Amino acid sequence: MKRVVILLLFVAAGVAAWRFWPPPAPFWPPPFLSASKDAGSGGQPNRGGRRRGGAPDQAVPVIAAKAERKDVPVFLDGVGSFQAPNTVTVRPQVEGTLVEVAFREGQDVKAGDVLARIDPATYQAQYDQAVAQKAQYEAQLANAKRDYERYSRLAKNDFGTQQQADTAKSTIDQLQAQVRYYGALIDQAKTTLDRTVVRAPLSGRTGVRGVDQGNYVTAGETTGIVTITQLQPIAAQFTLPQQNIAAITRAMARGPVSVEALSGDGAAVLDRGTLEVIDNQVDQTTGTVKLKASFPNAELALWPGQFTTIRVAVDVLKDVVTVPGPAVQQGPDGPFVFRVKDGATVEQRPVTVTRQDAALAVISSGVEAGDQVVTTGFTRLRDGSKIAVGAPGANSEPQDEAPGTGAKADDKPQQRAEGAR
Repeated sequence: MKRVVILLLFVAAGVAAWRFWPPPAPFWPPPFLSASKDAGSGGQPNRGGRRRGGAPDQAVPVIAAKAERKDVPVFLDGVGSFQAPNTVTVRPQVEGTLVEVAFREGQDVKAGDVLARIDPATYQAQYDQAVAQKAQYEAQLANAKRDYERYSRLAKNDFGTQQQADTAKSTIDQLQAQVRYYGALIDQAKTTLDRTVVRAPLSGRTGVRGVDQGNYVTAGETTGIVTITQLQPIAAQFTLPQQNIAAITRAMARGPVSVEALSGDGAAVLDRGTLEVIDNQVDQTTGTVKLKASFPNAELALWPGQFTTIRVAVDVLKDVVTVPGPAVQQGPDGPFVFRVKDGATVEQRPVTVTRQDAALAVISSGVEAGDQVVTTGFTRLRDGSKIAVGAPGANSEPQDEAPGTGAKADDKPQQRAEGAR
């Protein structure tokens, strides 16, 4: 009986669930078809913000700049390093005890400044001895000249023989030779004595001291006392491709060629100088030619052995049309720009580029002075796109690949170093 009651309760619960449980939602039509149908029949538009034709309602934000006519200098960039025009290792020229070191390491010195002193006692004695010997023979010479005059007068008056006069003359000649000899010894001793004072042979900066005070030094020591390097002016040796030789020689024929030494990132000019020489042969291994320039280095910003980029001004393009470098894009058919039409749309224009670097492009055809070209905001630009031109420096939308380039639209074109055309 108990089992029957439990069974009836389960049956009653099932009937109640069947009658009062809500029916499931239909599987057709799919929700997206229903939404599309509602939108097409006057409902809300789809979320893309597009019309039925798929064109965007909003204009593309861009930044534009005007093409200008101006003179453009032509530069060639070469990589090289600075070299000291003169470097001297100061070595002792006499031997003795180093009694004084008169410079500091890293000190700027002038030619003739005293650097060190070697004990001069021995060399002073040699000099004094030579001076005394010369004085002795000069006294003998003076007496021999008086004897010769007496013997000559006696011989003329027949009070003496001519042989005595001739002997006195020979004595004069011998003593004159001795005087000259000791005069030369004095000069030699004086030179040696002067070398006990070690002086700077040129103006420059001293390096690390090679010997300490109190040491015994000898002439021609390999180490030397100190090395002096000339820093003002300073030279730079660099290379350029052999294709640039003609442009460089033409520039040198017109007059002095100015050069600039750039910082490592190329953003700052460290110093300005003059091109001195172009080598007389091409390195066949690398296809490059060596050049040498000189810089005043007034602020000591340039250092021997320092690597740098040297920029050579070889020509000036007169009154040419220019646009910012980022305005030029590369497509399957070559370079092009987006020219602004009536401030509201753009047209894609092919251009002929004469020269281009990261900052500036010289255009020979395709753009005229005064035309506005897009410099930033190439993400969704197409020929005929609507645009909203913003002020330079304003924030723009994230940049995707520019049309037909396969590269970021914001990427600046790589600077090229080539000869003047």
